[in-house]
Amino acid sequence: MTWKLRHEGSPHVLEDLSLQQIVDGLRDGQWEPTDEVMGPGDKEWRRIEAHPQLADIAEELAAPPPVRHEEPTSLDMNALIDVLIFFMITTAYASMVQKSVPLPMAKSGTGIRIVRVDDVKNRMIRMQAYHDKLGMPVVRVENQTLADIVTKTGTIDADKLRDALKPYVKGEEHKTEVLFDARDITWDHVVQIQDAARAAGVQAVHFLPTKRK
Repeated sequence: MTWKLRHEGSPHVLEDLSLQQIVDGLRDGQWEPTDEVMGPGDKEWRRIEAHPQLADIAEELAAPPPVRHEEPTSLDMNALIDVLIFFMITTAYASMVQKSVPLPMAKSGTGIRIVRVDDVKNRMIRMQAYHDKLGMPVVRVENQTLADIVTKTGTIDADKLRDALKPYVKGEEHKTEVLFDARDITWDHVVQIQDAARAAGVQAVHFLPTKRK
């Protein structure tokens, strides 16, 4: 008797799961109580926390809600550290980058570290951000433009971006790092995007270096 599971808001469905696999994944943090399951004999999807066979376990493992940044002027110190790493890469301080970004990399003739293609494919979510002709930010994830994540005032909707990244972090790929091309976006938007990525479970954001003219 198998179960099906899908992350909240995701079109991707995991099939042929046992009840024990779902319980183990819930305890390990791989699934959220709000993710949806369909058990043997079920005719519709139910949230894990609302399913009769899983509700008690979900309640036991329930964690406090994530802290949300209500003040737009608040800054995440981790985001500032990543910005510092970006500056070190662009100025070609290779020895400092080695300590700040501990990834398997190959050296280039210019002294700048180059991430291998396999690392990007297997471990990282590719993200790009830039401004369109009207000066509004555009965010692309894995070569797909994310619609409706920019507010009318030109800010990034952190909740929608977080939800768009969750399937990559919590799903089968389980990618917890981002390779970010932020060369054509403002620092305000960089901070907003990083905050959303960390809320989705991303552990590290790596920036592409700026090309020298």
